[in-house]
Amino acid sequence: MIGAIVIGLYGVSLLVIFIYAVFQFSLAVSYLRFKKKNSISVREIKNDFPFVTIQLPIYNEKYVVERLLKKTAEIDWPKDKLEIQILDDSTDETKEILEKLVAEFQINGIPVTLVRRPTREGYKAGALKYGLPLSKGEFIAIFDADFLPDSQFLKKTIPFFDDEKVGVVQTRWEHLNKNFSLLTKLQAFALDAHFSIEQVGRNSNGYFINFNGTAGVWRRKTIDDAGGWEADTLTEDLDLSYRAQMKKWKFVYREDIGSPAELPIAMSALKSQQFRWTKGGAETFKKMFRRLINTPGLRFSERMNGLAHLFNSSVFVFVLLLALSSVALVYLVTVDLMVSRWLNYASVFFISTIFLIFYFAVSFREKPSFKILVAPLFLLRFFQFLVVMMGLSYHNTIAVLQGYVGKKTAFIRTPKFNAQNMTDPKWKKNVYLNSRIKFSVVMEFVLFLLFSFGIVIGIRSEVYGMIPFHSMAAVGFLSVFIYSIAESTRG
Repeated sequence: MIGAIVIGLYGVSLLVIFIYAVFQFSLAVSYLRFKKKNSISVREIKNDFPFVTIQLPIYNEKYVVERLLKKTAEIDWPKDKLEIQILDDSTDETKEILEKLVAEFQINGIPVTLVRRPTREGYKAGALKYGLPLSKGEFIAIFDADFLPDSQFLKKTIPFFDDEKVGVVQTRWEHLNKNFSLLTKLQAFALDAHFSIEQVGRNSNGYFINFNGTAGVWRRKTIDDAGGWEADTLTEDLDLSYRAQMKKWKFVYREDIGSPAELPIAMSALKSQQFRWTKGGAETFKKMFRRLINTPGLRFSERMNGLAHLFNSSVFVFVLLLALSSVALVYLVTVDLMVSRWLNYASVFFISTIFLIFYFAVSFREKPSFKILVAPLFLLRFFQFLVVMMGLSYHNTIAVLQGYVGKKTAFIRTPKFNAQNMTDPKWKKNVYLNSRIKFSVVMEFVLFLLFSFGIVIGIRSEVYGMIPFHSMAAVGFLSVFIYSIAESTRG
């Protein structure tokens, strides 16, 4: 009985991961086809400059808010057709920093306004919703605090709204601090794949894509038509994106327009970001999957790719289930012949890995000094990425499960640093980092011990095929644990 349950969990997990890998592989193929047939098209403003509002949602960002405002003020757009709306929910010295900067900018003729709400209800979604009726813009550009918008951003994006059906123009995230550490390099590795393969692959096929919460422009009419910002998920950007596209608004994604941003340099900051994205993804899937199935006028392929897109974050649950059940299978193999047969199906995971290698290889952007090193460096990055993602699978699984059961948690924004190196005081003494060791960190060490046990019983049972997988899981959980413990004792 126990063997059958374990085999069932193992088989279902293999199947879900395989389906996920197939979808990612298909997006990589679509990306290559699109890039082969299409060249970069640059557009210019044809008519009068429309009025644009730039919204900057801020909450306790004393390390980065000054550079954000200064770069936003440099955006090249007629001042009589522009307003910069700072939506400040801060409770610390960020408030004083902003007041001083706004006063200076207003003296210099920069059209900036400071908006504060009575409460932080609805978090970022609530701030955006609160600020919208106070704004004047026909188009709404949004930047998070860790971004440094390019001066030509509006001139590069607004022309695409000449098509009256276009509701959003989203740009690619670039990385200000990619080479800060191995952790930032691995984040860039993953985000480059999303902002190339996924966004272009879906957009080129007419499938649903998402506004990424920042570095994009909305047509104000689109926000209103889709029902406005809602705070019932932690990914208000994904939620509104799907509601707008179900209303037949077109989204334009521009890989050629880069928007630089800071990557989280601390494991706890990365965990906060991952938790918000994965839990919000599950909440949005729960909220939207029936609408996606039932909305009239959508192609079958649109529905299937939309469901796969919304379900992406839930794959972490099956990665963890696969890993846990594989340890149980290795333990049971000596007493149950049926279990031994099922271990042969591990080859499905190998095929899934090949598909994912292709997916990430297409988007790989690191350029070593010698071209001959590209392939070895890519494979190193890929397996480093898999190891860390397996180490985060417990943390992200908890987030996904909370999303599905409807447990409400606060919107924990990702701490920013503006740190130049590991000795920078903004890293060593960052006041926004939580040094408390959480229960999940303890569980990560327990899981390291469990997969180490899996390696030992694999050797004893002569089930050598699982040892590499269990080794990756053990190293992943140990790495995440060590990162977390080291941050708790920093300084």
